[in-house]
Amino acid sequence: MSALPQSALDQLFLTARTYNEWSDLPVDEPTVRKLYDLFRWGPTSGNSCPARFVWVRSSEAKSQLASLASETNGPKILAAPLTVIIGYDLAFPETMPKLFPARGEMMRQAFLKPGVTEVMALRNGSLQGAYLIIAARALGLDCGPMSGFDNAGVDRVFFSGTRIKSNFICSIGYGKAGTPFPRNPRFTFEEAGHFA
Repeated sequence: MSALPQSALDQLFLTARTYNEWSDLPVDEPTVRKLYDLFRWGPTSGNSCPARFVWVRSSEAKSQLASLASETNGPKILAAPLTVIIGYDLAFPETMPKLFPARGEMMRQAFLKPGVTEVMALRNGSLQGAYLIIAARALGLDCGPMSGFDNAGVDRVFFSGTRIKSNFICSIGYGKAGTPFPRNPRFTFEEAGHFA
């Protein structure tokens, strides 16, 4: 495997930005399906794949989600062509026989242990949400990930009758040029970690 060219690193990380304002270009269903078919291959513990997604694009669903968001996030959801709710399924252990056929029942039992299900679902669902952002950027889309919403309300409206819990949301589209805020600093290598 060889390193990606600088232009790809720029697109994924170095010049990529979080967008809050969007062009009028839509994100069509084939693009959403292509996005999912790309990021679904990112690794999770035991191939558990606990993330679940609601692709919010209708006016009615956007209004519902925006009404459950903070005052600053609601308008971003309404303006974006698409906002995805990234959730995690606390019933994911039941899918292990399908997702890990060689040891599915053993994995199911391991992930059902008290305290394990919640930690594994949140951790690996968050990973899958991060893969979504990188894959979207790889496909030329821009992202605006957010917290700042009523998780319990979103769970009632969008995940009723399931064991799925909302984690974060992410608007996706084609960002309006010149609208991102100036880039904020990040920690240096030494500030964020050390060798052991």
